[in-house]
Amino acid sequence: MFEVACPCCEAILKIDPETRAVIAHTIPQKPLPIEDLAAEVAKLKGEGARREQVFQKQFEAEKEHGKVLAKKFDELFKRAKESPDTGPPRRDIDFD
Repeated sequence: MFEVACPCCEAILKIDPETRAVIAHTIPQKPLPIEDLAAEVAKLKGEGARREQVFQKQFEAEKEHGKVLAKKFDELFKRAKESPDTGPPRRDIDFD
C-alpha cells in the first residue's frame, strides 16, 4: 500500500498497487472559518467606518473630476486656437 495526496481536496488516499484501487481515504480537518466570534464582530463594526471613508474620498474625487476636465478642455481649446488645423489629416489612400 502507498499513500497519495489528492490534488483537489487534499485527502490522503491509500492505494493497493496490485488491484490499483483506493482502499481507504482520510479527509483532512478544515479549520473553523471563525475562531473568535467577538473579534470578527469588532472587525465587521469597523468595516462600516472604512466604507464611509472610502465613499467620501471617491465622492470628493468625483466633485473635482469636472473641474479637471474643464481645465483640460480649456488648455486643448487654447492650443487649437493658437495653431489652427489645416484640414483633416491626409491618409495614404489620399496620395494616389
